[in-house]
Amino acid sequence: MVQRLSLPDVDKGRALAWLQRGATYRAVAHRLGVSPSVVWRLQERWRATGRVQDRPRSGRPKKTDARADRYIVRQALTSRTITAERIRGQLRVATNIQVSTQTIRNRLHNVRLRSRVPAKKPKLTPVHKRARRDWSARHSRWTRHQWATVLFSDESRFNLMHPDKRLSVWRREGERFNQDCVQEVLAYGGGSVMVWGGFSANHKTPLYHIQGNLTGARYRDEILGPIVIPFLQQLGPQATLQDDNATPHRARVVGAFLQQQGVHRMEWPACSPDLNPIENVWDHLDRQLRDNHPPPNTLQDLLAYLQHEWQNLDQQLLRRHVQSMRRRCNECLARRGAHTHY
Repeated sequence: MVQRLSLPDVDKGRALAWLQRGATYRAVAHRLGVSPSVVWRLQERWRATGRVQDRPRSGRPKKTDARADRYIVRQALTSRTITAERIRGQLRVATNIQVSTQTIRNRLHNVRLRSRVPAKKPKLTPVHKRARRDWSARHSRWTRHQWATVLFSDESRFNLMHPDKRLSVWRREGERFNQDCVQEVLAYGGGSVMVWGGFSANHKTPLYHIQGNLTGARYRDEILGPIVIPFLQQLGPQATLQDDNATPHRARVVGAFLQQQGVHRMEWPACSPDLNPIENVWDHLDRQLRDNHPPPNTLQDLLAYLQHEWQNLDQQLLRRHVQSMRRRCNECLARRGAHTHY
């Protein structure tokens, strides 16, 4: 067991309580993972001062006071993309206090503000937010049985090479272009594969490979007719098709075909991938692809891998995504149509 050199206040109180019950220094130290001398010094401090907190130390005085700290935090919260260097300059102009950029970061870390890569989401206008809010309000009371009759569907594109922009390497000075320190990439990701898929709470469709551009006529002839219609018939008379507002999906030939087949189609708010659970499944497949070793070398290998992983998807995972729809709607309502965390 790795021994700690100090104890938090909660553990200090527990240690004193155990000592008062007759426990030995060694027994208490073993339970808390510290040296027996730490427990002994804790009891001596309690006897001498009646307190368990560490004695105040002088140390190096802070260059910023409470007012300057609040100014630093306010600047970061006012402009979320501002840099520590810019806050440092503004602080010097406003308060005549000269500090380093590391001090700026330390003050922000003290209030749990850290620099992070921003999440990427579609741009939402007031019209989009209103439509998302209205859609969520209409569906927030749906039961699990109602959501189980919905076929969630979409297309997704997977690149053969997926360079991770957050990847880091350990290197010495002068080793920047060493073979081990270089991440090789191909133009346009080395090519890509576009697939279509769909699932409900209890079933999933085959993963269909889309070659070339998908048009409304191709969507009708290659996907809706041979795959979607039989799947919806299997779900029962209450089955509902969910697809987004992509141009092929909303073509006139597609609308006429679905009306002729008597398919109930769910209206869908624009710019709302976070409300579609299949986006989480695509993300799962993409993570599986990036974690696969060795990675696919050709587009044929990539397609075979995607089809294999899709076929082996745990239906329980898909069911959990479907059952999250009510939570998605409620969160969208709570955020007044803004982005959700999904």
